[in-house]
Amino acid sequence: MTAIAVLGSTNMDLVAYVPKAPRLGETVTGREFRTVPGGKGANQAVAAARSGGEVVMIGAVGADEFGVRLRSALTAAGVETAALRTVEGASGTAHITVDDEGGNSIIVIPGANARVTGLEAGDESRIGAADALLLQLELPLSAVLAGALAARAHGVRTVLTPAPAQPLPPELLAVTDLLVPNEHEAAALTGLTDPHRAAEALLSQVPEVVVTLGAAGCLYAARGREPLTVPAPRVRAVDTTAAGDTFVGALAVALGERVPVPRALAWASAAAALSVQRPGAQDSMPTRAETDAFAATGPVTGAGEAP
Repeated sequence: MTAIAVLGSTNMDLVAYVPKAPRLGETVTGREFRTVPGGKGANQAVAAARSGGEVVMIGAVGADEFGVRLRSALTAAGVETAALRTVEGASGTAHITVDDEGGNSIIVIPGANARVTGLEAGDESRIGAADALLLQLELPLSAVLAGALAARAHGVRTVLTPAPAQPLPPELLAVTDLLVPNEHEAAALTGLTDPHRAAEALLSQVPEVVVTLGAAGCLYAARGREPLTVPAPRVRAVDTTAAGDTFVGALAVALGERVPVPRALAWASAAAALSVQRPGAQDSMPTRAETDAFAATGPVTGAGEAP
């Protein structure tokens, strides 16, 4: 099994489903409200575990009811939570509006995640035992950098999702192996709206880039290689929340199993396409068997199959 360490956030998602998202100053009537476990770190951990990875989660939850639920959800998904600390105060929350087209807008309140400012005892050994470390930007940058430095010291592949978008310090990019922004984050990082040009610019800072393009699929670029665009399966989106996290978790597992990059990208795209057809974040993420079955209906080979 691919061993994955995730250093990242855990949030309770407070999700309102509406026909159309409200404009500033406008009140609309929603049709449904849910509280579901989320957070970019926890989402990627669950996605990787359901894709067949052996996953450990490093982070923090609050000493509240949400914290109990967040930990339980990770455990139920098969994620090891010994390094998920409980701290005083509230757990992180994400306030999400989802419209009938599947689009979403999100406000994140960090809560306990803001208390994760670096590594604690045992974290570096957990990272060093992994095949890949997954990082995002919902923790303080000091913790993200500490994790990336530990991974580099142990020869572990670092996969960074630069979300929420913000300027990245050069020292973090210097120890990032694979950067996975969406097209908006790639534009924010480079000032270039064309994904191909943005990816090319990012290669001056990191050796590999995958720009996710939503329904259009993804763009892969690496130093010394021709860019590659992989289309996404055509599906009707119900809720795009955590689709990117599903993609990253599945991709990390496939790459850890040494699946060729084009096939790994297609398989991860299949997992993400399944997730957008279901509501919620972690609840929407497919199992490995589901992704393999869905991938088998098109020109995608499952991560566990021979190249």
